[in-house]
Amino acid sequence: MEFPIRCFTCGKVIGHLYEEFEKCCLEEEPKECLDKLGIKRYCCRRMFITYVNLVDEVMGYSPMK
Repeated sequence: MEFPIRCFTCGKVIGHLYEEFEKCCLEEEPKECLDKLGIKRYCCRRMFITYVNLVDEVMGYSPMK
């Protein structure tokens, strides 16, 4: 649901970089953004590239309506 705090594979803390990544991707390609942020491991890069925010869709199933 929310962007993971740590990489699932190596355990590196990456959660604090996601907002910067989103802002940067509006202007540049994801590859350049990840390079600027210092994300070098391919497992960590995968976390940024494949993340899909599903919070809005899941909230429709909330029992608190």
